[in-house]
Amino acid sequence: MAAGPTYRTDRIVPEKRRAAASFGSRTDIGCLRKDNEDSLVVADPLFAVADGMGGHDSGEVASEIAIRTLLEFAPDYADGEVLGTAVVEANRAVLQAVADGTGKPGMGTTMTAAVLEGERLVIAHVGDSRAYLFYQGKLQQITRDHSLMADMIEAGQLTVEEARVHPSRSIITRALGSDPNVLPDIYEINVETGDRLLICTDGLSGMLTDDLIEKELLQEPDPQLCANNLVNAALAAGGHDNVTVVVAEVSGLSEPRQEKSVRRAKVSAAFIVLAFFMVLAVAIGGFYYYTQNSFYLAENNGRVAVYRGLPGSLFGIRISDLESMTDIKVESLQPGVANRLQEGIRVDDLDRAQELIAEYRDSTRSAATPERDPSGGGGSDAQGSAASGGSRSGG
Repeated sequence: MAAGPTYRTDRIVPEKRRAAASFGSRTDIGCLRKDNEDSLVVADPLFAVADGMGGHDSGEVASEIAIRTLLEFAPDYADGEVLGTAVVEANRAVLQAVADGTGKPGMGTTMTAAVLEGERLVIAHVGDSRAYLFYQGKLQQITRDHSLMADMIEAGQLTVEEARVHPSRSIITRALGSDPNVLPDIYEINVETGDRLLICTDGLSGMLTDDLIEKELLQEPDPQLCANNLVNAALAAGGHDNVTVVVAEVSGLSEPRQEKSVRRAKVSAAFIVLAFFMVLAVAIGGFYYYTQNSFYLAENNGRVAVYRGLPGSLFGIRISDLESMTDIKVESLQPGVANRLQEGIRVDDLDRAQELIAEYRDSTRSAATPERDPSGGGGSDAQGSAASGGSRSGG
């Protein structure tokens, strides 16, 4: 018996958008069915399964049309909105096929599609095919079944075990081809290196419990062998339905992470260097402003001079300029002042420098003016005259 179509497409995806993922897939007619109405696509980063329904030939036509349309419209990057739009287009294509006679009335299909890009996983889901995430050795169901059984379990009317053998377990409440307004559920999650994405039709999840699926994922590290083992386990459990499995392993994400870390380190280093030079520029600017508004008095060639800047030097460079010279001789000043001038006498501003210069000038003038006898007798001048007269008479 001919198996339903299986699409394995090696679409060219821009390298920067490819997740370094390995994957495996398998579809099987099962043990009881006459036709395989499942279809799938593995076109990294796009992975999807579709489980057709509607009787002989119709189901496989619906799933094939849905997969082909998904391939046409699906993004090659993790965008949930665009992926959801692609599933809506797939629904429109299935309905159109019924309208133009390509398909048969009543045909439809489930669809669970995923785009795995780097550390992002987006899923668009309609029906009861499932997407699981195998994370740190534990299996987690991502999607919620659009089925009567799922509704009854949530309402507390059935247990999971009872739903597995319920006569209405095949009734689904949402499918492509049944409603022109159908919308997929969208899931967007982060993934990590070592995680596994499992997408499957109910031929797997209906035959194996989640615990058994988890065990197979845990035991077999190779994605293709794991997909084979899962299908074989479903067949061994009875194979009551077509079985389709896709296993995609998120691996090699450490390299993009390292590249991202390197980029971050480079950006951080550039920022630090930029910040350093900005701080340095501000410091230099502030220091220059400070020196240009600082003054001191010092000796220059034996005279008192006014300097703009700071006394001394920085890294061997003088950090002051001569502002003005005075006619005041340093030797005419008091010894304490003269000594201080050797090191530089700092002042608050230029006005204060001029005040000190005026004080020094006054002090030198006072020292140069002779003291007079309070009695008016001439004091030292009289003695000087007498001495001068004695010298002349002696001549």
